[in-house]
Amino acid sequence: MKFINQAKMYMSGMSIPSLTLPNTKATTKAEKLSTKVPHPFWVIVNKEVVDHIRSWRLVILVAIITIACAGSLITGLMHFKDSISANDPEGSFFFLKLFSASGSGLPSFVVFISFLGPLLGIGLGFDAINSEQTRGTMARVLSQPIYRDQWINAKFTGGLLVISVLFTGLTLIFMSIGILKIGIPPTPEEFLRILIFTFVTICYVGFWLNLSILFSVKFKQAATSALCTIAVWLFFTVFYGIIVNFIANATAPGQFASPDQIIRYQQFITNLMRIVPSQLYSDATTTLLMPSVRSLGPLTSEQVVGTVPSPLPLGQSLLLVWAQLTGLILATVSCFALAYYSFMRREVRSR
Repeated sequence: MKFINQAKMYMSGMSIPSLTLPNTKATTKAEKLSTKVPHPFWVIVNKEVVDHIRSWRLVILVAIITIACAGSLITGLMHFKDSISANDPEGSFFFLKLFSASGSGLPSFVVFISFLGPLLGIGLGFDAINSEQTRGTMARVLSQPIYRDQWINAKFTGGLLVISVLFTGLTLIFMSIGILKIGIPPTPEEFLRILIFTFVTICYVGFWLNLSILFSVKFKQAATSALCTIAVWLFFTVFYGIIVNFIANATAPGQFASPDQIIRYQQFITNLMRIVPSQLYSDATTTLLMPSVRSLGPLTSEQVVGTVPSPLPLGQSLLLVWAQLTGLILATVSCFALAYYSFMRREVRSR
């Protein structure tokens, strides 16, 4: 009809308005932008994060960790003056004492995280896989155009994001309250040490998250995977130290042992204790938050002679705990690799 009316106008001598054709390229581009679909991996990650945030399990664990850390902060502020002396070699790093100070029967911030952090990782991952299989949602999700490895990677990424945001925010709040109460901000090196401490904490809790996901892949019942993970945590927390003490008493050198034999014995016991993830975390955090620590093992008198009691720079502290950091990251990656391998070889059936 439009072209017929224009023909009549032409026959009558009237001017014809210019034809305006739609910009098909711009329309097509706008339609593509409006209909852009997010990647399935990030959709699953978003779903996992929302599920964790809305669960009462995370609320209870976060409340326990927050109350414990608040108690350690109050204790650190109360005993802050007592932990500083005139001849202290760490006088220029007094802000770090907020994280390591203890008193009045309450442990420090690091001790609380070392004990309660594994519970958070276990609580986020013990039913990550088997609960989906029990409800029958895993087969329905994997029947969609989603790769299987994207699903388990998203499970781990979602839990790790929650852990990272929680401990980063908790550390920043801890620092903010300390600055308000003390009135002096941390130095750049102290701030870097606290950031590395937060990264080590995330890796430590991530190890227990991956271990719980591994047991969630291996066992069909969520209660079984939770009990197995808690059993491993209790073994390393309580019983492993008793076993090491028994071995230490059985293999103790005699009264007339040489200094080399005593040093080898001490190194052997220290290496046995470093199998425990909490010991690796304790060694790493102690060295980072206490720059005066110059060794994590036995030293001979020849090595001590001539040393100056001064704090180590950040680079030297990292070199001192590089083995602990590598072992902690390797344990985390190994647990996830085992969970990934077991899940990829697993047969998924609908109910």
